[in-house]
Amino acid sequence: MCGISGFIDFTNKTDLSVLKKMNDTMYHRGPDGEGLKMYNTPNATIGFGHRRLSIIDLSEGGSQPMEYKQFHIVFNGEIYNYNEIRNQLIEKGHTFHSHSDTEVILHAYEAWGLDCVHQFIGMFAIVIHDSEKNEVHFIRDRAGIKPLFYYWYNDLLLFASELKAIVEHPHFKKELNMNAVASYLQYGYVPNPHCIYQHTYKLNPGYFLHLNLDTKEIVKKQFWNVYDAYNKPELKIDFVEAKQETEKLLKSACDYRMVADVPVGVFLSGGYDSTAVTALLQKDRTEKIKTFTIGFKDEKLNEAEYAKDVAKHLGTDHTEYYCTEKEALDIVPNLPFYYDEPFADSSAIPTTLVSKIAREKVTVALSADAGDEVFAGYNRYDYIMKFGKKIKAIPTPIRKTMANVMNLVDADSIPILKNKYLFHSRYEKVKQFLRQADDANMNQVLSKQFLPEDIDKLLVSKTTRLVSAFDSKELNDDRYSTLSYIMAIDYQTYLVDDILQKVDRATMTHSLEGREPFLDHRVIEWAAQLPLDYKYNKGIKKHILREITHQYVPKEMMDRPKMGFGIPVEQWLSVDLKHLVDAFFDETYLKKQGIFNAVEVKKIIHAFYNGKKERAEKIWYLLMFQMWYEKWMK
Repeated sequence: MCGISGFIDFTNKTDLSVLKKMNDTMYHRGPDGEGLKMYNTPNATIGFGHRRLSIIDLSEGGSQPMEYKQFHIVFNGEIYNYNEIRNQLIEKGHTFHSHSDTEVILHAYEAWGLDCVHQFIGMFAIVIHDSEKNEVHFIRDRAGIKPLFYYWYNDLLLFASELKAIVEHPHFKKELNMNAVASYLQYGYVPNPHCIYQHTYKLNPGYFLHLNLDTKEIVKKQFWNVYDAYNKPELKIDFVEAKQETEKLLKSACDYRMVADVPVGVFLSGGYDSTAVTALLQKDRTEKIKTFTIGFKDEKLNEAEYAKDVAKHLGTDHTEYYCTEKEALDIVPNLPFYYDEPFADSSAIPTTLVSKIAREKVTVALSADAGDEVFAGYNRYDYIMKFGKKIKAIPTPIRKTMANVMNLVDADSIPILKNKYLFHSRYEKVKQFLRQADDANMNQVLSKQFLPEDIDKLLVSKTTRLVSAFDSKELNDDRYSTLSYIMAIDYQTYLVDDILQKVDRATMTHSLEGREPFLDHRVIEWAAQLPLDYKYNKGIKKHILREITHQYVPKEMMDRPKMGFGIPVEQWLSVDLKHLVDAFFDETYLKKQGIFNAVEVKKIIHAFYNGKKERAEKIWYLLMFQMWYEKWMK
């Protein structure tokens, strides 16, 4: 794990000192070493920068940028099956000088070209310069575990693991993308391939990007698509066999992610996903797996007691740390630096804290993200499955009439219900469901904090909706189901741009490598073909994963309502962070900034401080944007 940065400058104005400044912004991603290389081509100057966190081959043999024949590479991530690929290449006559996976990538590229990527089990953001073909190739892993940003404007291409390195370049044109601001306010993140800045992008997961240095032509090409798995015929397999094969595959994915020359641990929340990972790793090992949990004094947010029980049952070497409110609050001012694009998921704070305690004992931590997207675990899947069908059954004219009536009746005028928590936001969502009762709209409404009409009122300038993976229609009719559709969308949107961005930045804040067993591509390729009721069975979410877990941990120890990994946002905004709300939403500040309609912002804040606690999330979204803006745009 590390950080990569660099440039391809067709004006030949960028020198080594600029490359070093770009690279130094990501010291936290790789404190173990730095590598800088410049390459002169007939048409452009190329700079490759690398910050190293030593995980595999701790010797200088694993240093980057790495060169082999006419190939030059910088690479962030891990290829877990590199030893198997290495052995194949040795049989083909290749000779190796290190034990690093980076060298294996270079030789694999020589042997198979870009098709080599189909051999890789891992997470990766790779940039390869082929000086003979005068091309540069950018590659992002199938699920988008590793980030890769790029900027292309005025004959200058910049790339990096984090935006801050790109922004550091003196010729970067810092212009806000207002369409991306609107998307951020809806989702709490900017969906790929878009970015908060103009002329700046995220490379989509499962894509190549090719730059021809002779013609300056850029071409994007997809090499892996989750819909290819969902569109395959459903497997004809009984549940017992499916459970055995799923467990075998998950065990392989977990074992691969233990490959390292440094200590490895596991984040354990006590939920099904992390418990399954821990159980599968511990079952055949005599050495105790190191597990880590963060605890909170607020019982509504605290899973530490459950995690401790699981750790004791499985026999792990468990570390439990109860953080104070001050420790959590102290992270807030630093969020804009590490999350250098606006990001509103408040669980970034506990994820950063658990990364900090893990880093004291290990350099690599396995995280159990994507269990929900792969095996159908989110509560909103329940809502759509249970209530979506009922709403769809209402004839369209009646639905629209109901929505129109609700539009005339303000939520605040409804006795008793108006005082219920989240009633106002749920009232708005029901209206949206009634207006358009298809799966795409219902999923969008459940995924958004601010709805399109809110955005129109909130932003001073008009915006255009960005096209993203939310708009995909790639699921074939013969394989279509509401649940498969939503899970496939989540795999390409919420998972990539929220969950994985959160974990990457939180772990890297403390120079910790995060690994994701559930995001082994073999897992989703298998799970997508399983019968739906093996995943969602009569209202039971993650059915097959639960049954696997119950083989190692008693059902009665696991059965409890799903908990979020969050913070007390309402309380913080009312007390501890109120000074920030007052400062960033001051009318003078807002008018000078020229982005938000001050009247609409004040309405939201006034409602919150007068009892509408459901407005807390909206204020958090706005506050995280304002803090980012102050850090990066002022």
